[in-house]
Amino acid sequence: MGERFAGVYIMKLVYHPEDDILVVRLSDEPVVREISQSWNLNISFTASGEIAEVVILEARKQGVYPVITERSAA
Repeated sequence: MGERFAGVYIMKLVYHPEDDILVVRLSDEPVVREISQSWNLNISFTASGEIAEVVILEARKQGVYPVITERSAA
């Protein structure tokens, strides 16, 4: 689903415009439990209790998407 760089999982963002859903994948470990924090926010966990994925419904409507990042000059 995502990629690894030097053995570390690289976070992956996927936006589904037809449904206005933003998926933030934080781990490539399998999801074993999901918790609904509110009607539009679901958090999924791995067997070790780490957050594997965050799903945000109506992401654009709430101002969460597009994601704006800053890059510092090297």
